Amino acid sequence: MTSAAARAALELTDGLPVSALEDFYRDLHRHPELAFEEHRTAAKLTERLAGAGFETAKGIGGTGVAGVLRNGEGPTVLLRADMDALPVTEQTGLAYASGTPGVMHACGHDMHVTWLAGAAAALAAGRDAWSGTLLVVGQPAEESGKGAAAMVTDGLYDRFPRPDVLLGQHVAPGPAGLYAHVPGLIMSATTDVDIVVHGRGGHGSRPETTVDPVVTAAYIVTRLQTVVSREIAPRESTVLTVGRIEAGTASNIIPATARISLNLRTQSEAVRDRMLAAIRRIAEGECHAAGCPRGPEVTLGNSFPATVNDAETDHRVAGVHREVFGEATVFDPGPAMGSEDFSQLAEGKLPYAYWFVTSTPAAVWDEAPGEDLMTKFDAVPSNHSPLFAPDLSVVAPGVRTLVSGALAYLAPAN
Repeated sequence: MTSAAARAALELTDGLPVSALEDFYRDLHRHPELAFEEHRTAAKLTERLAGAGFETAKGIGGTGVAGVLRNGEGPTVLLRADMDALPVTEQTGLAYASGTPGVMHACGHDMHVTWLAGAAAALAAGRDAWSGTLLVVGQPAEESGKGAAAMVTDGLYDRFPRPDVLLGQHVAPGPAGLYAHVPGLIMSATTDVDIVVHGRGGHGSRPETTVDPVVTAAYIVTRLQTVVSREIAPRESTVLTVGRIEAGTASNIIPATARISLNLRTQSEAVRDRMLAAIRRIAEGECHAAGCPRGPEVTLGNSFPATVNDAETDHRVAGVHREVFGEATVFDPGPAMGSEDFSQLAEGKLPYAYWFVTSTPAAVWDEAPGEDLMTKFDAVPSNHSPLFAPDLSVVAPGVRTLVSGALAYLAPAN
């Protein structure tokens, strides 16, 4: 038997202006903006929210947007979308591809903003069906891990009601039309680490008078590959990636320094601390073995907490999604190694649910090599790829997931 929330969600989204929402998405995709530079995106979202009857505010935490719709007694539900793009050159060949050189919505945040705008409008137009307070948030700078914290620090919950529950979603690769829910850990923590190796520079013809930081950096990179394979238990899901090495200015100059940038993905603080200790030990050991004039500088950069769904909240939202979209569309893929800062809006104490909406176009999915789901999943363009392009068929379902999730908590109208 269909619940009242599911029935109301279907009714409120039955007449969605899909064509207009697709146009809105195309416009956002053409005009991507990097973290804390989302001025145009924020203005477009604010315009939509104000037009739907929300009390709005811009500039929260830099470029963040919030809108509130008070509709009688009942719980306060927060719906969130992130707004920033990535420093990626688009290669999709789409007619509405990015018009900003070197910047692309390669993670689907333009789709998230479209879903949020559509859900806000649908819930505002159907306010006779529910009671409570709806808080919608357009968050900046998710890619840097700083946007959610910036909004909270800047008084998001001083200006607007503190939510009773938070809901968010993310577009993902996979055959369009599936909804991934995990009642617990769904996304991992991540930590960026920089290592500066100090050598002694000189002429390439006289290496004996130098301490070559490039060679030392190469040894560090090689040895770092043993951290996961030899120092972390196989049952622990971890990733260590060296993403950048920088050194030197010319082929015949031995530089004075070399820089290594790496990224850790972990699912517990204990494992993270163990990996950081290993990184420091390896860097210091290799620099000592090379005779570097001073020890390495090891500094921590951007960091994201783990995203851990409140199990009861996720079960409740997943249940409504099963009713709205069908039992077979909702599945549990287990934790992902990707990371999010959404949980920082919860301040460590508010319950939340976060899920994925698969979005690979049918033609792309069907042409991908392999017969099983995971083989195809690894073959299609994923988030952060210059080829990543969510199918427009997910515009309406993504609005419906947010609407039905909100209605699972907002009180029925009297």
